[in-house]
Amino acid sequence: MILVGELSLWIALLMCAWSATLSFAGGRLRRTDLIVSGERGLYAGFGFVVLASAGLWTALLTSDFSLRYVASFTSANLPVIYKISAFWGGQAGSMLFWCLILGGYAALATWVNRRDNRVLMPWVTGTNALVLLFFVATTVFASNPFERLEWVPADGRGLNPQLQNPAMALHPPLLYLGYVATAIPFGFAIAALITRRLDAEWLGAVRRWSLVSWVFLTLGIVLGMWWAYVELGWGGYWMWDPVENASLLPWLTGTAFLHSIMIQEKRGMLRKWNVTLVVTTFLLSILGTFITRSGVIQSVHSFAQSSVGHWFATFFVLALVATVVLVSMRLKDLESPAQLEAMISREAAFLYNNLVLVGIAFSVLWGTLFPILSEWVRGTKITVGESFFNAVNVPLGLLLLALTGIGPLIAWRRASVANIQRQFAGPATLGVIAAAALFTLGIRELYPLMTWGLASFVAGTILQEFWKGIGARRTMYGEGVPMALVRLVARNRRRYGGYIVHAGIVILFAAFAGMAFRKEYDVTLRAGESTTAIDPFGRRWTFTSEGLSEFKALNRDVLTVALRPTVDGQPLPILTSEKRQHRDSRGQPTFQPSTEVGILSQQRQDVYLVLAGAIGDQAEIRINFNPLVAWVWHGGILMAIGGLIVMWPPSMRRRRQEGYVAELAPQAVAVSA
Repeated sequence: MILVGELSLWIALLMCAWSATLSFAGGRLRRTDLIVSGERGLYAGFGFVVLASAGLWTALLTSDFSLRYVASFTSANLPVIYKISAFWGGQAGSMLFWCLILGGYAALATWVNRRDNRVLMPWVTGTNALVLLFFVATTVFASNPFERLEWVPADGRGLNPQLQNPAMALHPPLLYLGYVATAIPFGFAIAALITRRLDAEWLGAVRRWSLVSWVFLTLGIVLGMWWAYVELGWGGYWMWDPVENASLLPWLTGTAFLHSIMIQEKRGMLRKWNVTLVVTTFLLSILGTFITRSGVIQSVHSFAQSSVGHWFATFFVLALVATVVLVSMRLKDLESPAQLEAMISREAAFLYNNLVLVGIAFSVLWGTLFPILSEWVRGTKITVGESFFNAVNVPLGLLLLALTGIGPLIAWRRASVANIQRQFAGPATLGVIAAAALFTLGIRELYPLMTWGLASFVAGTILQEFWKGIGARRTMYGEGVPMALVRLVARNRRRYGGYIVHAGIVILFAAFAGMAFRKEYDVTLRAGESTTAIDPFGRRWTFTSEGLSEFKALNRDVLTVALRPTVDGQPLPILTSEKRQHRDSRGQPTFQPSTEVGILSQQRQDVYLVLAGAIGDQAEIRINFNPLVAWVWHGGILMAIGGLIVMWPPSMRRRRQEGYVAELAPQAVAVSA
């Protein structure tokens, strides 16, 4: 099976080249036989990538240490779940995993559109095959997981202990599913530019793929935050790490596109902007992959420096130049038939929203690339700290939060004074009351106070919209509140699913503001000794040490400390934190010691325990009180649920009743303009 997998990777390379060549030729010559052959070549390429992946998984599960990749990232005593996840635990395997997802997406996009968008599809298939060709070629020539060792070791090195976490079985696949999905809208954008079919037709095909990318990126980012929080032991979930930033960048531009696409559907505006956003989102995913794999920036997430970085840098430059040239050649075709009529309108609010999102993306990109640029210019790598990102992005984030509530309430084309007064009176009052109440309770920090006030305002806009919709259904159909709510969302998925996403955003911002009140204590305790601490809510905690203990587990030596907490005299479950030294099957240490944190999670705060070290029988301990952390996970899950609701397709009968198809037709855009 391993030999089959190795051979399949080479055949996949040939199939991708065949598919790209025949698809482009078929589109240019308008020959159906060439187009069909190109599509079949893409299916075949995906099939051979599946075989190659099966071969690598076979080697991992059977501990075939004759492969360098298996020996580098697994060991004989590694649990099976981590042998499976080792597929994407190293550079070569993750490259093949990327090929697997991209091939699956490309094949699915081709099959779904086997009867639709036939003018676009040869170019879409050819572009997808060309991108897949690059990834397969990079895997084969620069990072081949089937590379063999000159001698077979008795055991492998094992998987990095930081990756031996359940979240790492899900976080990378989810993130890759989001990253790779940006290639499909990119393919449709290139096809639309080549064929000059730049009306709303291509948007109908692109929108759902963009939502697929957005939902998976959202889940991947949130799960990555959770992994960093429970695994790295520094007490937080976001530190503006370069690889964290790399995943955030396409999410920001993808979010901007999902908002601006509505303006093109409704008014025929922002055609240049939308094409640019689709292309930029894909290019940022490639740039993020370059940052992760080149080794030019140090990160706990990144892979070691290798020649793969040169491949990605070359591909990024070529793709950037090609798309800039293509877009510049189609500027006249991208002219919008309608113009912005008023600065206070829903179109304007969405445009401001886009500018803020792109502004945040630019600041994150600049801060991430600055170490590289400074090294090129001055020969010294200057790292941009957390303070820069917070100073720039916190104000922009608050502006974005405000626009989240403002945009959906303003009328299209031009908002009247009466419309603004009617729509904003209730939510604005709620926001002011919330901010005033928090100020009265002693909250004086500016940004948290503004965040919670704006969050209350946006929550008020969301509740108002749901209340109006439910009231209308109850009046028309006599439904109860629960049934009216379910049917309201089911029959208006884009609108109310979007509101659910906004509700998740509100929860996230409110939770982020809570970390401004985090408290941290460093203590040293022997068995039986106690320490006291005051949490951000003014409650008195006592922590009594149960002492240090040592034991051996399956593939590691463990040093653990246990603390017995009480709050205001009430006992709580014991908290433990561990230092782990992983060993191979011969008992030899591998990697550096890792830390497992202890977390007592409550809705208002987390008590976060880290064993920093030991001096004799004394444990060096760090205790953090992290407010509202649980709501970060709640908000992220709610955002993903809202995205799934928006993505779920309406029935054809419902589409005709609501004019959904007509809205996406080129003629409808021209008329509405």
